[in-house]
Amino acid sequence: MFYTLAWRDIAVRYKQTAIGIAWALIRPFLTMVVFTVVFGKLANLPSEGVPYPILVFAGMLPWQFFSTSLSSASDSLIANANLISKVYFPRLVVPTSAVVTSFVDFLISGMIMLGLMAWYNFLPSWHVITLPFFILIAFMASMGAGLWLCSLNVKYRDFRYIVPFIVQFGLYISPVGFSSNVVPEEWRLLYSINPMVSVIDGFRWAILGENQLYFCRVFCCLYCW
Repeated sequence: MFYTLAWRDIAVRYKQTAIGIAWALIRPFLTMVVFTVVFGKLANLPSEGVPYPILVFAGMLPWQFFSTSLSSASDSLIANANLISKVYFPRLVVPTSAVVTSFVDFLISGMIMLGLMAWYNFLPSWHVITLPFFILIAFMASMGAGLWLCSLNVKYRDFRYIVPFIVQFGLYISPVGFSSNVVPEEWRLLYSINPMVSVIDGFRWAILGENQLYFCRVFCCLYCW
């Protein structure tokens, strides 16, 4: 049942589009271009010694996975109401399959990161061996928030309209288009309340080899989810 739902979600998502699954590459690439122009060129923010497109995309990978999972999982039980009413199976399968579908997009988007590294002749440091750990944290964060909002959406249908706002607002307060190092010291504590800050910083530390990572924030994030 889990495999069937996940495969159906993947097929339905791109079935009626002209270029199909290529959208999993085009959307993050275009977003990366916009963020690079706005934050890297116009705002002229520091790139921590790496090409700005790579800095942006290293933060965009976990954020896009999280935001897509949140949107899909939160609406999954309502979207599959007919199936749930006809066949008995563990309800947890439905939102989990939505997160797995988003994870497939995440893996496909990773091809862009490999392409950017090849284009800029950028080699990751030894920190890259810790990347599976941060992918696991991103998966847990997506599952935790997705299940929570999924339950709320069943009881309060208003959350169908609240979730897109949460995703959009979260993008602005997460270090996707910029490095966390640009945040003033007096705002760091408040800034760290956002659990995705630690996830994104962890991805950048693993992929880009940034000098410092506050592991206490990472484990606090892990505990919260």
